[in-house]
Amino acid sequence: MGKLDYSAMKPMQPTAKKQIKEEEPLIEGLKDVKHVIAIASGKGGVGKSTVAVNLAVALALEGYKVGLADADIYGPSIPTLTGTLDQQPAVEPIDDQLEVFVPLEKYGVKWMSIGYFAKPEQALIWRGPLAGSALKQILVQTRWGELDFLLIDLPPGTGDIHLSLMQEIRLSGGIIVTTPQQISVADVEKCLNMFFHKDLETRVLGIVENMSWFTPEELPDNKYYIFGKGGAKALSEKYDIPILAEIPLVQSVRERADEGIPSANDKHPAGAAFKELAAKVIKLLL
Repeated sequence: MGKLDYSAMKPMQPTAKKQIKEEEPLIEGLKDVKHVIAIASGKGGVGKSTVAVNLAVALALEGYKVGLADADIYGPSIPTLTGTLDQQPAVEPIDDQLEVFVPLEKYGVKWMSIGYFAKPEQALIWRGPLAGSALKQILVQTRWGELDFLLIDLPPGTGDIHLSLMQEIRLSGGIIVTTPQQISVADVEKCLNMFFHKDLETRVLGIVENMSWFTPEELPDNKYYIFGKGGAKALSEKYDIPILAEIPLVQSVRERADEGIPSANDKHPAGAAFKELAAKVIKLLL
């Protein structure tokens, strides 16, 4: 079949082919996925999506079957970070009533994002229910196949999308991404309280502190704490949650991200940190 255009992704609206029925349990679309992990942050700009992409690639490098769903409906960045911005998932029929999206595959990971169905400059002006429905469509109607890990890159903050997802999917756990800045740490506490809410009660696997320090290439033994120091440690001690990784600020990570190339296999401190993060996730869940 031909490639989809954006109109095919209007949340749960009928197309020429009937979409998966609204009453179908969301978990059914993920029945062959062993572990679903939510990647969250209290605020934007902390590198959450960069961490999610590199964790996915690092897990794949260890031989696991991995997928990543971009749930950041209003600011999808996975297509840019993976160099798949000019591509679009194909659609395949299951029978005369159902059809599924085929995720893109690159770097050993299956990728799916709302960004594949909208122009980069297009604003998605959707209210909460429509945004949640679009996310549901991406998750349920994607042919993930058998996966060891499915990472879900959540929008920053807390809101309808987070609640809908956490109520309908049995998550193996969440990973919270922050920076050492005090404003980021304060917002992370709100995010943690969402995971701990009595109606959600989702396990938090740990905290990732991104941009922990900067080390110039010409001064490899020096660490400059540009964004402060100790933010993740304070949260870890207060809530008894482990720090899974402290990822340094490395210029090449930003440059390669702009080019759509993950840094998980790079031979620099950030690459090593992404591998360490993957190793800890594997140990926690397998």
